[in-house]
Amino acid sequence: MTKHSLSSRSLRRQPKQQRGKERVEKILDAAAAVFDEVGYETATTHLIAAKAGTAIGSLYQFFPDKAAIFNAMELRHSERVKQMWAQTNTPDIVELPLRQMIHTVASAVAGLFEQPVSRVVFVQFYVSRQIFQSIDDSMTQEAINFMASLLQQRNSALNEAQCNLLAEVCVHSSNAVMLAALRSPDLQHRQQLTDQIEALLVSYLEPHVGDNLLDNVMKVMKCPHCQSEQLSKNGHRRGKQCYRCKDCGKQFVETQRSFGA
Repeated sequence: MTKHSLSSRSLRRQPKQQRGKERVEKILDAAAAVFDEVGYETATTHLIAAKAGTAIGSLYQFFPDKAAIFNAMELRHSERVKQMWAQTNTPDIVELPLRQMIHTVASAVAGLFEQPVSRVVFVQFYVSRQIFQSIDDSMTQEAINFMASLLQQRNSALNEAQCNLLAEVCVHSSNAVMLAALRSPDLQHRQQLTDQIEALLVSYLEPHVGDNLLDNVMKVMKCPHCQSEQLSKNGHRRGKQCYRCKDCGKQFVETQRSFGA
């Protein structure tokens, strides 16, 4: 989906002009503010229209009710999360020192929650699950899969079950702290809590995907084509770690022959 694409399930009509797309974005941001201020049950389309500075008739051109507005917010948040995952699940980020990798991913998540729509959708998922139409527990599982992929790329010696368990602990613990942070009215305390997420994840993951482990793997691995040790991890093939040689550009799968004597 593109930046402005939304499912027809939530929109009464799709905006075709840029002005219409901007109006929809303004309505979603206004709805996020209203839901945050008064709660979903108390919120009305009239309050949302007033917050957006638009006529109620203009709002109804796109959304039949507040449920449709919230569903559009869900879709927008889901879209942004998947974009963030794609942008951070790259070899360049995976091969960073552990603390730097965690900081990069955590910063991307923090940037996501600077947007009112994503911030409100995340909080409401834990306090008003019944109002959701599109997002469910499968999105949490996708987050676990994303984290497991990062861990597997950093340490191919970890099996799938180990990666999934580590990732599950990372996702659930960081979500719990993030929820407490986003619900805190004290912005300084909110920042302090989010900073602790990084410290928590680095301490927990260090024994499993720490810098020493990554360095050891990369130092003994050699390209079978040119014998270079300048390698980067490049996904998996049939359950085995793939590598790309930075010198000759060729790709290969991890085998016993790939390790130097």
